[in-house]
Amino acid sequence: MSGADLSQFSMRDVFRIEVEGQAQALTAGLLALEQNPRRADQLEACMRAAHSLKGAARIVDIGAGVTLAHAMEELFVAAQEGRTILSQAQIDLLLKGVDLLTGIAQAPDAAPGEVDPWEDEADRYVATLASVLDHPAPEIVELPTPPMPSTPTAPSEPAQSERALRVSADNFNRLLDLAGESLVESRRLKPFGQSLLRLKRMQRQAADAIEALHAMLPPDALTAAAEAALASAARQMLDCRHFLTERIAEIEAADHQATALAHRLYDQALLVRMRPFADGVTAFPRMARDLGRSLGKTVRLEIGGSATQVDRDILERLDAPLGHLVRNAVDHGIEDPDARAAAGKPPEGVVRLDAHHSSGTLQIQINDNGRGIDLERLRATIIRRELATEDTVARLTDAELLDFLFLPGFTLKEGVTEISGRGVGLDVVHDMVKQVGGTVRISSELGKGTRFHLQLPLTLSVIRALLVEIGGEPYAFSFAHVVRALKLPRDMIGITEGRQHFSLDGRQTSLVAAHQILGCGAPPTGEDVLSVVVIGSQDSTYGVVVDRFLGGRELVVQPLDPRLGKVKDISAGALMEDGSPLLILDVDDMITSMEKLAATDRLDNVRATVDAGGGARQRKRVLVVDDSFTVRELQRKLLDHHGYQVEVAVDGMDGWNAVRGGDFDLVVTDIDMPRMDGIQLVTLIKKDPNLRALPVMILSYKDREDDRRRGLEAGADYYLTKGSYQSDALIEAVTDLIGEAVP
Repeated sequence: MSGADLSQFSMRDVFRIEVEGQAQALTAGLLALEQNPRRADQLEACMRAAHSLKGAARIVDIGAGVTLAHAMEELFVAAQEGRTILSQAQIDLLLKGVDLLTGIAQAPDAAPGEVDPWEDEADRYVATLASVLDHPAPEIVELPTPPMPSTPTAPSEPAQSERALRVSADNFNRLLDLAGESLVESRRLKPFGQSLLRLKRMQRQAADAIEALHAMLPPDALTAAAEAALASAARQMLDCRHFLTERIAEIEAADHQATALAHRLYDQALLVRMRPFADGVTAFPRMARDLGRSLGKTVRLEIGGSATQVDRDILERLDAPLGHLVRNAVDHGIEDPDARAAAGKPPEGVVRLDAHHSSGTLQIQINDNGRGIDLERLRATIIRRELATEDTVARLTDAELLDFLFLPGFTLKEGVTEISGRGVGLDVVHDMVKQVGGTVRISSELGKGTRFHLQLPLTLSVIRALLVEIGGEPYAFSFAHVVRALKLPRDMIGITEGRQHFSLDGRQTSLVAAHQILGCGAPPTGEDVLSVVVIGSQDSTYGVVVDRFLGGRELVVQPLDPRLGKVKDISAGALMEDGSPLLILDVDDMITSMEKLAATDRLDNVRATVDAGGGARQRKRVLVVDDSFTVRELQRKLLDHHGYQVEVAVDGMDGWNAVRGGDFDLVVTDIDMPRMDGIQLVTLIKKDPNLRALPVMILSYKDREDDRRRGLEAGADYYLTKGSYQSDALIEAVTDLIGEAVP
């Protein structure tokens, strides 16, 4: 780090930095030598790394470090000179030396006069290495050098012109936020320039009006003074036009320069936030190798796309999930050598970790050439654990079956070991991917291996989003959660068991109005075609009706003030080009909200919701309260068919909550219901000063005089029995109470 600014570091800190970099070089080199112990380039790299560590330890007066590094250096020199050839056991010993050096670097400084506890450990290690050097090199057959896997290399020493500075994460995030704001502010010149263009058009129209006035006046009505005034006005209008043209050109040039500069500033700030993928996975090859050896397996981890740039925050969050997936591949996927030999596979198992960019996303794949996942065994485990019925499991696709592996506590391992068997791991991967707005999929072929495919955003600071208008306000859907955006004719909407849906790629997709989820104003009326955003995953989708599409944008994410807590259905904020704020929708939260509304039969009719925004044509609203789904659905369909807008409640308590929060023209209620019966509901409505004028109809199965009397005494306006009423009787009663559906 000769070019780095280390003025804020102590010498011990400098030594720690040196050990961290050289330890990575030693580990990568030793793993390569494990595949081919005669690789001269790797022996040279390891020898130089050990030599550098020896010098660094001597400078900071760490005797144990000097002793360890010198002994390792001697062994590498012996291998270079052919006096020994590194065996598996010797490489294990050298890796142990790397661990010891790392421990020495991380240990606190010894107090004055205190004996360094690492000295004895270093002496024992040196004695072991010395015994290795006493044995002559074994005779081995020279083999062709196999192609080596991609392994992380040590961080290269920065050029003399590069300098490293310590900047806290908070300070850098604030810098990035300011760069993002400058990007937004730079766009404000464009609408200003457009307003000048409108002014230019208006000025031209004014000039044309003066010329038309001149032409319309009779010659004898124009005096010399009038002619001079009109000519002067025409000249001034022409001067204004030229002046405006120059200013517009200047504004356009300034807009172009400011926008380009702001983009460069933001891109450069964002680039500083990015780190190569290799920085987050340097420990994995060693981990896979050591774990395999502890299980009696020979495993090699290959890494592709080491230079792929990844957002720092995402890379940090990937550490635990990728570690789980690598351990899972070694433990569950790779077979032991005998099983691999019986299957006709090479004794060494391979796990490959790849990263690359594609279509504005980060793609990560973890593949192994192991046994794969036995889907029949997976089906049996799902049934045994009563996670689904046998009939349901039989109908599941392979992808749906594999999704069960992401459930907390789910495992195919029969016994619990120190490594696995408790079902902890894949749910961590799934949760992390969801937190950053990504997806994860599994594919497997029995006997061939398993693949995990992670799709993640490139950065958490900027998202590509679909902007929509809901209730007159702009909102954003992250493209990562948008399955499709489409225009849906209203006559394509169907209803089954009270749930609205439409056909998408041969499947029925549930439909709900965004206005109901967000609790905002009514949508525009008179639209024969609805704007629908399809959200969710390919296996489970929902259609959300919005007012209109505003196009795609790249948005700089602005986290909400933590004092607000979790805002329902909202994940963050952003700014439009003109500086106005908008909210980024939390799609997972919206799906949860829709499922809760559906579970209580509280989803509004989208077609009715659209019609209801029509002011003078607004339909009258009826609340149906009944604990029987069949009765609720029968009444809802009947009233909806006659033009009324209907909402439903599953019992008296649900009805009481609904009537207090909605503006209804009529309540139709049953008597016998859980939690709160119909008589109690009527009593509460009629005692409330804001609701006492609301008409209430009791519709009961039982034609009991006592129920009729109690209902009317409580204040009910009408009593009808379900056993005897006809559809016409219900509609006539509703019409008598509140009139026709549309006033």
